This record gives sequence, structure tokens and C-alpha cells, in this order.
Amino acid sequence: MRPGPPSVSASGSEGRARPGKIVLFGSGEIAPSGRRGHAVAMADFEPPVKVAVLETPAGFELNSARVAGRVADFIRERLGEFRPRVLVLPARKRGTPFSPDDPHLVAPLLEADYIFMGPGSPTYAIRQLQGSVAWRYLVARHRQGAALGLASAAAIAVSAWALPVYEIYKAGHDPHWVRGLDLFGDFGLQLAIVSHWNNREGGEEVDTRRCFMGRERFEAMRRFLPPEVVILGIDEHTMAVFDFQKGSVEVLGLGQVTILRGREVREVGAGDAFPIEWLGEVRLPPPIEVVPPPGAPGFPRPVLPPEVAALIREREAARRRRDWATADALRERLRAMGYEVQDTREGPRWRPLDDPTAPWQPLEETPSHASG
Repeated sequence: MRPGPPSVSASGSEGRARPGKIVLFGSGEIAPSGRRGHAVAMADFEPPVKVAVLETPAGFELNSARVAGRVADFIRERLGEFRPRVLVLPARKRGTPFSPDDPHLVAPLLEADYIFMGPGSPTYAIRQLQGSVAWRYLVARHRQGAALGLASAAAIAVSAWALPVYEIYKAGHDPHWVRGLDLFGDFGLQLAIVSHWNNREGGEEVDTRRCFMGRERFEAMRRFLPPEVVILGIDEHTMAVFDFQKGSVEVLGLGQVTILRGREVREVGAGDAFPIEWLGEVRLPPPIEVVPPPGAPGFPRPVLPPEVAALIREREAARRRRDWATADALRERLRAMGYEVQDTREGPRWRPLDDPTAPWQPLEETPSHASG
């Protein structure tokens, strides 16, 4: 029987940890235009950057693993300068073996430098994450400094009031808003985030602007929101980067963001920035400490390739023969392959050269590759 959820508490070290950046993608998270959004989020961390992709928003889809996997592949292949270690977390649905309430499944969130959620259904994401262990981990880790990337459905879901896109656009429900995850509420902001703001997939036949609602219907929906809620519309292939250190929001990509606050309308194009205060009176919440359950896994350890393990053993044999020239040559060869070796009385230990914070691992405990 697994232990219960972790304890979560406010940190007493106010002024130390600061919230990380939040990158909201209107769309294009795996397009060339979206690369810079990921790069801005990851640039605050020393390589290798630990990236967690949360599968939840698309958890109802039969190919949800592939939806999240495409993002993971994009980050691995297009952002190599950060040497990303990417892990997809299949926290798909409550009450299943892949539940966002399983602290062991989502424990890697507590080590992640960059946490990403993307396409799917906003309302499904809200139902699965509201009050969940995964959501508490995500919020706590962001307060400790991790960056967040939220695209499409996930960007909508973290609103104070969220747009039920599928229900209105596909199922014909009456226009309405639902309570969202309210990520920005603790920062003093009441936001309704609308991705796909300038969508034109409907062409000349159907108005799909305002995230498929159509401009006329969306304007009518505005009156259903509480007066203090600010609408933040993000165009296709456009990103809004919240930097709480600077107190600003930078716009990247191909379009613009639109701010609707009461009767006031502001538009900010790519390459420009605006103060967060345009969205409300911002405050910084205190850090949150999380104590994971005993035995909870983190990011998996690097796997030592068999050819590298063989060289380490060959070097150890040379050392036993006191063939120091060969041992030194093999050490340099291992370094060229990206590994460093430490000699101890118990035997050689290794770690990746590009991660000096990684623990030294004994050769005999090295996970082996599956044989074909």
C-alpha cells in the first residue's frame, strides 16, 4: 500500500525562492515559431535542463501519449543547446493507474526545471487537475523557481474563468464559462486566457476567431464574466512570457496579444512588452515546500551505454596492472564520449560530464540496456 499524498506548506524562506517564468502559447508549441518560447523558459537553468511534459489535458484521447510525445521530441531535437532531459508524465485520468493523484507517478515534477502542458480539452484538464497531487506539485515547483509552458487548452485551463471550447463549439452547449484552475489568482490576477485568438480555420464560411467561438458570439459572452476578470487573448503562433522578476510580459512569435479590461482594449505586438500591472494589481505569493512520499521516483538516472561500461572496466584492469599510461588514455577517451570517472576503494564510479551535479554511480549498479 502506497503512502498518502505529500505534505505541502508555505516556506519560511520568504525572499529566497522566486516564481519562475510562465510562457503562454496561443498555438505553435511544436512549430518553428514556438521554439523561442521554450528557449526563453529554459534559459534560466544550467544544462542539462530537466523538462517534464504533463499529458493530462489530452488524457481522454486515445493517442494522448503521442500528443505529449511530439512536444517531448520537439524539445529534445530543437533545443539541444540546453541538453534537455525530457520526461513525459502520463497522468491521464483520476481513478486509473495513470492518475494525477498518484504522488509516485508525478513526483518528477518536484525536480523539473521546466514543466509543460499543452493541447487537449480545457474542461477535461480542469476536472482532472483541480485539487490533484499533480497540480499541487506543479504550483509548488513554480513557486520555487521552475518555469511553466502552457499551450492551447492548458493555457485556457489555468484561467480563473475558462472557456469550454469543445462543449460550445462541438457539442452545441449554450455559451458559458467555467471555473478554471486559477493559476494566477495567488498573484492577485483574475484572468480569462483565450488562446487561438485570431484563428481563421473556418475561412470565409465560419468565423473561428476567439478560439472558435466567433467574434460576435464571444463579445456576447463577455457579459457573463465577473467585472474584475481581465481577458488575455493570444494569437496563433504567439507567446506571452510572464517574468515576475521584471514585472513584465513579453510578446514573442508572429502575432499579438489583446487585453480586454472593462471597456479598455490594448494590443501588444511581437517584440514588445508590457507591465504585468496592465492585468491587475500583482503580488508575489510565498514559496511552497513539498515533502514527497518516501521512495517517490525523480528523473530517471542516465543509462550507461554498454560500450562506455566496457571502457571503464578496461581502464580499471589497466590500473590494476599499474599501466597508468593506458588508464590515462582511456580516461581521456571516456571524457571525449561525455563521461568522467572517479576512482574509489570500492571501484570506479561514473557520471555524465555535462551534469556535474549528478551523483557518482557505481559501475555495478548501472542500469543495463534491454537486449534484443
